[in-house]
Amino acid sequence: MKKVIIVDDSIAVARQLETIINNSDDFNVVAQGRNGAEAIKLYLQEKPDIICMDMNMPVMDGLSALRSLRQTSPDVNVVMVTSLGGVGDKYTEALKLGARDVISKPFDAETVIKTLQKIA
Repeated sequence: MKKVIIVDDSIAVARQLETIINNSDDFNVVAQGRNGAEAIKLYLQEKPDIICMDMNMPVMDGLSALRSLRQTSPDVNVVMVTSLGGVGDKYTEALKLGARDVISKPFDAETVIKTLQKIA
């Protein structure tokens, strides 16, 4: 089982994503955070295979956290999560910063699992 951390300020979104991931045979959610600062802390504690992280969060947004994580751990696997309305430039920026992929809300379970399988 590959370890996954979910970082999203919306508890409902995080729970939905956790259900999709935990229902797969390949992945297990080991921790959840609510902002980018928590993502960095959880990454260092849990050493997950993948971080699924929202782009827009309070305290520290996902792109800032991604930038910081890639500086300290260049091989970190981050999948950015965004709502369909918030894609565009941030999608491109996330990939330039080293995100492995971007998944959109609302989630399609099959797409989420296929994206994670491609990375892990």
